[in-house]
Formats: sequence, C-alpha cells, structure tokens
Amino acid sequence: MRVAVIGAGVVGVTSAWELARDGHEVIVFERRGSVAGEASFAHAGLISPGRGSPWTNPARRALWLRQLLLRNSPASASARLVFATLRWLWRWWHACLPQTCAANRAQLLKLALYSRERLHALTRDERLDYERSTGTLVLLRTDKDVAAARPGLSMLAETGIRFSLIDAGKCRTIEPGLSVETPLHAGIQLHEDEAGNCREFVHLLRVQAQRRGVRFMFDTEVRSIAAGAQPEIEHVHTPPDAPPRADSGMVPLNPDEVPTRPLTFDSTRERFDAVVVCAALGTPALLRPLGLRLPLAGLWGYSLTAPLRHHEGHPDTGPRSAILDARHDVSITRVGQRIRIAGATELGGRAGVFDARTLDTLYRLLSDWFPAAAQLPSVQRWKGARPTLPDGMPVIGASGAPGVWLNLGHGAGGWALACGSARLLADSLAGRRTAIDAQGFAMARLR
Repeated sequence: MRVAVIGAGVVGVTSAWELARDGHEVIVFERRGSVAGEASFAHAGLISPGRGSPWTNPARRALWLRQLLLRNSPASASARLVFATLRWLWRWWHACLPQTCAANRAQLLKLALYSRERLHALTRDERLDYERSTGTLVLLRTDKDVAAARPGLSMLAETGIRFSLIDAGKCRTIEPGLSVETPLHAGIQLHEDEAGNCREFVHLLRVQAQRRGVRFMFDTEVRSIAAGAQPEIEHVHTPPDAPPRADSGMVPLNPDEVPTRPLTFDSTRERFDAVVVCAALGTPALLRPLGLRLPLAGLWGYSLTAPLRHHEGHPDTGPRSAILDARHDVSITRVGQRIRIAGATELGGRAGVFDARTLDTLYRLLSDWFPAAAQLPSVQRWKGARPTLPDGMPVIGASGAPGVWLNLGHGAGGWALACGSARLLADSLAGRRTAIDAQGFAMARLR
C-alpha cells in the first residue's frame, strides 16, 4: 500500500517506521523543517508506566482546580482562557469520574507497558544509541505527601509495577546531588521507569526509516484530505525563506521587497491507499471537512534545559536519572551532560509566549533540589503543546472516514506511548489482530 503520514513528531515517525517495516510505501509530510520540531522537542522525556494514569483522574481534577485558584501556580496563567474551552473542560470533568478513570487507566497501562516493550525491541534491533537512563525517584516532601501518594501505591501494587517506598536517606544515596537543605520526608523508587532524549531518538529513527524507503517531505503543509477508497491529500511546499504565497495574506516587511509579479507556490494533489493523521493540533481543521469533530486541546508544557556545572571533587551535582517532585508534578532529568526541568499545565496558551510565574516556579524548584547544578546563563527555554482529548486517552485506528486513519491525542505521554501506538496502528491498518485490545482507543468513543 502507498501510505501518507501527516506529522513527523515521535508518533508520526514511529508510525512511518512500523508501516515501512510491514512493507508499505510511506511518505511523511511535515510542516516544519525537520522531525521532532514541536511537542517532541524538549519535554520531560519520561517513560513511566508507573505513572500511567491519564491526565483526567479524580486526584488531578482537584489538583488542577486548586492550581487555578493559586496565584503563583503554573496553571493559573491559563485561567483567563478557561471559558473559551468550557465544553472541553466539561467533558474532561466527567471523564474524571472514578469508574471512568479506572477503566482508562487500565487501558493506558497496557499500552504503556506494550510500548516500552516495543521501544526496547526497536532500540536493540536498530542499534539506536540515544541519551537515556533507568529509574525514576518520586520525592515526597512531607508525611502529608506520603499519605496523598498511598492510593497510587496501592494501584501500582495491583498492577505489578515494581516500586519501593524509601526514606530520605535512601533517596539521597540514590541521588547524592539532592540538596540537604530542602525538606524531604520519603521517596518512591520506580525501578523500571526510564527517561530518554525523545528528540534524539526520533532523529535516529528517521534515518532507519529512510533506509527502509520512507520519504520525508519537510516544510510541507497538508491543506486538505479527501476521503475515499483512494484518499487524496492536497499539500504545498512552504520553505521558511520562501516569499509569501499569493493567497497567504502576508506581505514582506519591507515594501521595497514586494516582487513586481506575485510569486505563488502551487499546491499538489496526491492519491494514496491510506492516510494516517498524526498532525497534533493541526488535526481538527483537517478532519472537520470530513464530518469528523475531534475535541482536541493543547495543554502546554514548559521546560528549561541547561548544561550541567562540573565541580572538581563533587561530580554528582545534578540528577543521575529522573526526579519527580510529587507536590508540584515537575520532573528534573539528566539529558546527557545537561539538566532539564519540565512541568506546568497551561490550557489555551500560545507558542513563544512564556508566563513569567511559571518560569519562576521551575527555576525555584530546580534550586530547591539541585542548587548550582545548572549553567543558567546558557539555559534553553521551551514551551510545547501536548494535544490532549478530554478523556486523556489517544485515538488510534480508523477515523470513520474511508481511507483515513488516526494516531494522535497522547497528551504528555506521547513519548511513552508512541512505539506501542504505532504498532497498533500498523496492525489495524493491515487488518491484523492487535497485540493488546485497541477498542478503548477507537474514534467511536468520542462521538
């Protein structure tokens, strides 16, 4: 089959690789100039089935509402935009009901474990050498934090996830760089969780996909999809240094640079046997003309990444693996010779617009746990949208429109769920039985 994949984040590239592995001719269309240019660029990098509960859960509902009411919280920056997404929030609220959440959590856990298995196999078979570490340490500042974590520990025990509840001394043995001045009561050691450089992984996998014949069309915007036995897409090449298209409504900043004759970039129509949409927030606009309404919202996350500061005689100034501050739901990870702190939840934000209070919170938490570990003058700030459906679950499989397939809506778990989702998608498209039940990820649940 000739298959088009729209989107070259971690989900799109893993989908393209799995489809090519099955023998399909695959072309990937990406509006950016390379892979992993948006949501896959600089997120926390956690691969954590032990934290596999969906963003929609009863505890998260209470926490997020509290954050909205706290002036200095990460989520408070988006409070002014809540009413614009009231319908989405209403559906999210109802998805937080315990019974619904429990069913979703069970589905996500199966997908997360399957995805980790696929990631390990892919990494081994393709010999992908990317920055990664094993183990996650959840830090609990007080006995109240421990009490709040106990229901989650019960769920971990029920699902067979290996963990240890340890005291502060053991935490500092595992992570000797932790500040001794910041109060620490206990920790949860998740032995089999991982952290990794998602962007590096995607770039390495792109090379392997190209060796299998996958073509990547960068700086290419897909403008429309026509469903059918042979679905058709319309796309246009828009390199960043190109003059504006005649229909773009844009003009050069310097009037003297206006060309004497309008320059246009003609759109191209191509037919395929199947179209797989992994286009994140660009998806609803592509699906709406097909009669498909996808309630996808961007939950924006932040990160700060800086080179580690090296001190003679004290090499452990930063984390050895992944740290999670349970109270603030903020992670601190080691990425090669860099340190990254990531977190926050901003609903309805905009790219490139950073909330000062959110950044201050990240800087403060980094100082709490690893003071003087980062070379802050060289810090890289990042903000990316995590496309999320109201129930916190991805949609994987047939869209309901002939020839159009979906693999998107993974929220903050895209990296942790990508490899398993890609295999489910490829098996579904081929009409094969999937390794795990994919019914919970079907488009039908959203209608």
